[in-house]
Amino acid sequence: MTNINHNCEGMGRRDFLQVGLGALGGLGLTEMLSLRASAASNPKAAAMLKGGSDLRCIFVWLDGGPSHYETFDPKPDAPSEIRGEFKSIPTAVPGVHFSEVMPKLAKSFDKFTVVRSIAHKQNNHGAGNHYLMTGRPTPVPVGCGAFVTFHPSFGSVVSHFRGADKGLPAYVTTPRMSRSGGPNFLGAEHSPFVIGDDPNREGFRVRDVSVPKDIAEGRAKSRMALRASLDNLKRINEAVAEDPAVSFDEFYAQGFDLIGSPEAQAAFDISKEPEKTREKYGRNDFGQRLLMARRLTEVGVPFVTVYSGGWDDHRTLFTNFKKDKAERLDTGVAALIEDLHERGTLKNTLVLVLGEFGRTPKINKDQGRDHWSFAMSVLCAGGGVPGGQIVGATDVKGYYASENVYAPEDFAASLYTKMGVDPATVLLDQAARPVQLVNNGRLIKEWFA
Repeated sequence: MTNINHNCEGMGRRDFLQVGLGALGGLGLTEMLSLRASAASNPKAAAMLKGGSDLRCIFVWLDGGPSHYETFDPKPDAPSEIRGEFKSIPTAVPGVHFSEVMPKLAKSFDKFTVVRSIAHKQNNHGAGNHYLMTGRPTPVPVGCGAFVTFHPSFGSVVSHFRGADKGLPAYVTTPRMSRSGGPNFLGAEHSPFVIGDDPNREGFRVRDVSVPKDIAEGRAKSRMALRASLDNLKRINEAVAEDPAVSFDEFYAQGFDLIGSPEAQAAFDISKEPEKTREKYGRNDFGQRLLMARRLTEVGVPFVTVYSGGWDDHRTLFTNFKKDKAERLDTGVAALIEDLHERGTLKNTLVLVLGEFGRTPKINKDQGRDHWSFAMSVLCAGGGVPGGQIVGATDVKGYYASENVYAPEDFAASLYTKMGVDPATVLLDQAARPVQLVNNGRLIKEWFA
């Protein structure tokens, strides 16, 4: 199993509240299909499973809060205690500079946009994570009172409105679900399908999707045929209305269809990719997860989250970046954007790269940067977002978003609009109380130029 990095807060009781009942670890395929089948039996729910957009989203989550200084908003003219150890380098667009540890993304900047001016006031991991994964601030005070309503994640909302064809999951996350990546009051059927294994590992297999090694494909089909013949017996047919085991067969069959579908199996079989392509993404778990995300969106999965932990750099930030941390991000995301562009699918795929906040301007005594929600950078590519744009700005020392400032609500409204979901939609929570999807969100107009 891939090592999961935690931030300075670890995983506590609040995390369990935030993700929603039954959704902490995501779902296996069979569980997910069962819950989805149950939800779809409601005509109103079934009618809402399809949205008005065919756009797919790859949501790259850098858990812990990546530094805007050491990625897309360097401050070469600031004092050394703010500027840090890295130099800035020119990008493909004259006059725009990134940190020197992002050379491949700098060369590809004509194909994506960076928003440097998203800001908010949720300066701890739990609240910031919730805000940037749902578009809603956490209730205040968190965890107090008899009833607390947290909000469903972007992926779960897209699952609710869009669904997916061919028995595919509508929402996938790899290698784990972030603390606020769950469905909350939308129900566990909109939890993500989690691909936890490392696709860079030899013999990589996706749980619940691959036929066990001790059962050959022919034997599996024979077993299915035997099951079907038994189900045709009169005593079982008579019990259809009352027997929950029979309704179980409906989603069991969907799972079997996915296992037997050449298109679906091809999407999960990353070994089919040319070695040159795999090398381009980086032969590590993060790079190969990005490649897997590209394959999944191409076959129709509308929302895929690629989780990357370890971005809470309170200590030894520059040492951490000099290892392979920055290189993995730079190589993997640049390869994803270039690959989508070359394949002609960037226009149909929205790529977003962000964490919960930026980092403090002043370097601390441990050679790190602390939490700083007043300025952060977000990379946006594809889905009709023009390339080569810098949206907004921070002040000369990077303390605050100072020009064309956007809030997480604006980010959420723009994401949902791109994905064919009306951000003004009103949902009902567990207590049947109306909850607007996004409150007062305005579009990031540069995404729609």
